[in-house]
Amino acid sequence: MWILTAYEENDITMFEFEEEKEARESFKNYKGTKILSHVIYFNDDIFVTS
Repeated sequence: MWILTAYEENDITMFEFEEEKEARESFKNYKGTKILSHVIYFNDDIFVTS
């Protein structure tokens, strides 16, 4: 999951994305102060071993 956090004056807005490509495109197009975060949960597929 990807989270775009945007700050405008006294407001904070957060947008959630499943795909990295979509999140990065929105990050690039959004004007103002912003942070893009990649959220990884301990039970995500990257941690599962066979």
